[in-house]
Amino acid sequence: MPSATLPRFDLKGWDRKDIADPYPVYRRYRETAPVHRGASGAGTGSGAGAGTGAGAGGPDTFYVFSYDEVVRVLSSRRFGRDARVASADAGAVPGPIPAEYQALRAIVENWLVFMDPPRHTELRSLLGTEFSPSVVAGLRPRVTQIAHELLERFVRHREADLVEGFAAPFPILVISELLGIPKEHHGWLRANAVALQEAGTTRSRKGTEGYARAEAASLEFARYFRQEVRRRRGEDRGDLLTLLVRARDGGAPLSVDGIVGTCVHLVTAGHETTTNFLAKAVLALRAHPRVLDELRGTPELTPGAVEELLRYDPPVQAVTRWAYEDTRLGGHEVPRGSRVVALLGSANRDPARFPRPDVLDVRRPADRQLGFGLGIHYCLGATLARAEAEIGLRTLLDGVPGLGRGGHRVDYADDMVFHGPTRLVLGMSDRP
Repeated sequence: MPSATLPRFDLKGWDRKDIADPYPVYRRYRETAPVHRGASGAGTGSGAGAGTGAGAGGPDTFYVFSYDEVVRVLSSRRFGRDARVASADAGAVPGPIPAEYQALRAIVENWLVFMDPPRHTELRSLLGTEFSPSVVAGLRPRVTQIAHELLERFVRHREADLVEGFAAPFPILVISELLGIPKEHHGWLRANAVALQEAGTTRSRKGTEGYARAEAASLEFARYFRQEVRRRRGEDRGDLLTLLVRARDGGAPLSVDGIVGTCVHLVTAGHETTTNFLAKAVLALRAHPRVLDELRGTPELTPGAVEELLRYDPPVQAVTRWAYEDTRLGGHEVPRGSRVVALLGSANRDPARFPRPDVLDVRRPADRQLGFGLGIHYCLGATLARAEAEIGLRTLLDGVPGLGRGGHRVDYADDMVFHGPTRLVLGMSDRP
């Protein structure tokens, strides 16, 4: 039962102060009980297409705050990604996207993150080699070059938006290299990736306008990637998109819609998470100048610092699962068909797992933080994301002496899933 002093939890409708720092909110709920039962039909999500909200009388939502219970949800086959599989009456459950947004629905339903086995297993196996440690190691010199090229433009101004000038274009440029997308399309790619995220169901203030913008972006993406699929038939350009086309032509169970959805998923997921990580890492280090100085002077701490920053303020705060059978979770009976929301941000600050969890400690002993999820849906691109995070952060630390000085202005997205600033304008007094 919910606490008498706490309202039922929801991921919508947060004020700006709590969006910028959700951890005191999480702590209050986590200390009351590791799992909270939300109102019937409470809408939540985990990015574009996570769910539409069932309305009054819809499935219950259970919010999971403690580390151990989040691990259980993410690693157990009792919980999955498809509400229709979870429901005893699949025909009565809406799809992840309202039916009128057909282009968006076709793309999202082909995202790896929303699949269950065996389809998930087949596609992940196909993509896995392209994100292996050896492949990513080979990409690091080019990723470093991209970061330095962006930095050269970023430092020309005494005041600049870190999101627009560095954190957002950086992952777009990297994934474009992998997919074989030419430079002249990168601005278009980012604009549509941002528009697609407007369908995130926690962005409650957007209303149906968010879905409309995401639908328009989906139509653009579908036209573009279908054309690229046609161009790659019979060719070998050595990029990931060619790999997908050749796999389909060789008999792999992958449709053209599946290729389009996979490409869009790689663009949007990698873009949003790395952008948020870099912007929030800079904010965290500016708030901890001694840590910033320590990290700047000790480059070998960078990989561990990335893990700690992912724990301290992860770019994805919550992921959604559905109960595939009746089960018990944190003292609650969870009926089949219930929505279960795992709060990664809360789990990463659980003192039962991490001593002094609210302290940013880049020398913290390695432990399993949940910023990339867990289980079969553990982030496919985690190795690449770590490389981008290390290289991007190191580039900023080494190339912007005034990174920790001067004032800043920050605006957060109205989004408690993909969590981070839309703008971070830095005024640094010590630019080169």
